[in-house]
Order: sequence, then C-alpha cells, then structure tokens
Amino acid sequence: MMKAWKAVAVAALALAGCVAQPVQQPEVQPAPSIAPSSGSSSGARASARTFISVINRMEPAVERECVQRRTQPINCDFQFLVDDRSGLEPNAFQTVDAKGRPVIGFTLSLIGEARNADELAFVVGHEASHHILGHIDRKSTAAAMGAVILGGLASAYGGNPDAIESAQQMGAQFGARYYSKDWELEADYLGAIITLNAGFDPEHGAQFFARIPDPGDKILGTHPSSAARMQQVARAVADYRAGRAR
Repeated sequence: MMKAWKAVAVAALALAGCVAQPVQQPEVQPAPSIAPSSGSSSGARASARTFISVINRMEPAVERECVQRRTQPINCDFQFLVDDRSGLEPNAFQTVDAKGRPVIGFTLSLIGEARNADELAFVVGHEASHHILGHIDRKSTAAAMGAVILGGLASAYGGNPDAIESAQQMGAQFGARYYSKDWELEADYLGAIITLNAGFDPEHGAQFFARIPDPGDKILGTHPSSAARMQQVARAVADYRAGRAR
C-alpha cells in the first residue's frame, strides 16, 4: 500500500510549479545537497526526490527504535504526510490519529528550506522521538495538573466561575509549557541517535537551527535556544560513538 507521503510527494512533483552495549556504527553516507528551489521546477523536483529518499531510509530506523524502546503498547507504524498548502511557514509536527497511529507531517516550505538530506533526516528523527518518548501524553498530563492546581487556587480564594475557568486555562497552558524545553532536548538527543542509525549525520543536520530564528531561552518558551539544541545533538553523537548512548 502506498504511504500517504508518497502520494503527496508525487503530487508535489507534478505541480512543481539505553544502548547498554557498544553498537556497530553504520557508515554515514554523504548527504546529497538540495539545489535551491527559487520556485523553479528543477529545484522542487530535487527537494521532493531527496525527501522521498530520506523517508525510505528513516522510516525503518524510526519504527525499529520505537519497537525496541516502547514501554507501553504504543503504535509504531508511522505515517508520513506532506501539507502542500501554499503560504505555510516551514514546520514539522508529530501527532497521533484517532486510532493511535503516529503521524509526522511536513510543510512543503520546510522540505524546500532544507539544504541537504541530513537536515531532513534529523527533523524526521526528532519528530518521531516525541512519539517514542510519550511526550504527547506527558504534555496532556502536565496541562491537566496545571489546570487543576490553578483552578483549585482560584476556587479557594473565592473566584467566580469565569475566574476559575480562566485560571484553569492559564494553568493548562503553563503546565504544558513547563517541561516543553526539556522534552525538545530529549527529542533532539534520541532523534540524533535514530538519524545516526539510518546512516545520516545529525550534527550536519542540526545546522538547520543556525538558519532559523533563535527562540532564546525564555522561561515560558516552548523551545530551548538553538545553541543548546546543537550542543545536545553533539552530546548524543559523542555518547553514541563511545557506546554509552541512552
């Protein structure tokens, strides 16, 4: 059965317009460069071909890691989708469908912004790691706890129903954000390991961070600084090569 990402990628072409023991390290193959698209048909085709090649290599590595690491009966049959709507910012996301199947989505602009296969591979590994590490469930739990705590405080201090509801919403947002930077770094670490296992270079791939706006290290920010993320990837690679990757 054709994966959904294949169908969409083909359409894009037509439009064109821990590890306890040391592991054997796979050979990291040089990542092909992607020609800048500049809206050109040839550039779009090059980006689509590279994306398909990356998914073909990353999918088995992602699903293998999921099966080996899962501590709960989570679905490890990943689906890859491309959002081909025009005007969307470069972005990738991870979610699950109604049946619990993990879905990783990409905007066409992100695929076009990537300069090489290593960058695309690292994005795949990072987003897949959110599912493997259970971050969606952990985020929901943290949000629920925040809502209960602040809602309870508002009620205890005599807040009316509207004030209590507002406090619950604020608590949910705070709870969901509180650990988000830690979760991003966890996904960067495991994502780097998966990227290595598929034969790509995550440190080269993490150079993508150097070209996007740096979110800094804000207290309630959802992402850590670009420097912190690149350091995390370097740490994962060093641990992997030393046989101590977790």
